[in-house]
Amino acid sequence: MSAKNPHLEELGQFLKTRRSELNPADLGLPPGDPGSRRVSGLRREEVAARVAISQDYYARIEQGRLAPSEPVLEAIADALRLTPDQRSYAENLARQAERRTPPGRRSTPARPQIQRLLDQLTDTPAFVLGKYLDILAWNPLAAALLLDVDTKPPKERNYIRMLFTDPRMKDFYDDWGAMARAGVALLRMQAADNPIDPRLASLVGELSLTSPQFRQWWAARHVARDDFGTKTIHHPDLGDLTLDWDAFHWAGDPDQQLITWSAPPGSPTQEKFRLLGSWIAVAPARDGTEKRAGA
Repeated sequence: MSAKNPHLEELGQFLKTRRSELNPADLGLPPGDPGSRRVSGLRREEVAARVAISQDYYARIEQGRLAPSEPVLEAIADALRLTPDQRSYAENLARQAERRTPPGRRSTPARPQIQRLLDQLTDTPAFVLGKYLDILAWNPLAAALLLDVDTKPPKERNYIRMLFTDPRMKDFYDDWGAMARAGVALLRMQAADNPIDPRLASLVGELSLTSPQFRQWWAARHVARDDFGTKTIHHPDLGDLTLDWDAFHWAGDPDQQLITWSAPPGSPTQEKFRLLGSWIAVAPARDGTEKRAGA
């Protein structure tokens, strides 16, 4: 494998970062003499010993110069106590390293049938996320709740960009920090297909310059892929809404997922959804024309 393979380089950096987070004492390793540890976490030789490979072999993996075999990568994942999502990320990087050229997929528009489905969800805010969390389509309820995403220029219709560049977002979420970190971890997970994608590099570069928090969390290389959960948002007109969110991945395009925000029948949040829907039904578009979701 080429020493410049971007997937192997990212895999090496990812393993190095995870190694630095481990406490030797938690693994039953002796602390050593005071000051003897010049690096945080485990030493390379300690990982190599636990995996039963040579120090040089493991060093070349971390340096991005060598693709580990499947059994070796599995043993490294065990030694570094990787989570299921972290294992999936590492395995995807190793698998993608075998490609001669990285995939060049771009965000494709949501199919008309998907937009029709969104429009028919009259009591449920719903939207479609594409590659790198671009917001591709939405229904009127989602547009109203997502701080008027329908009025933003297409380039700014990106969930991560909104989290870090729209100042209203910090008041919108009950725990903005947790939501933002989760978004960065999801973006990192999606980046495994092509770590040097120019679109990804442009987005990461922009946010790294404008947000120290994004820069710190991106460098931490945490990954996650959550498909459901519960969160509280603070709407400027409706007040607090506690809702369940679910992500549905479309088999026709693995980069697209349908996100729905729902609430139990009869709950205060569901009643507020209905109230918001009644406002939208009678409110004219800002330019005096009919408003169309996803346009």
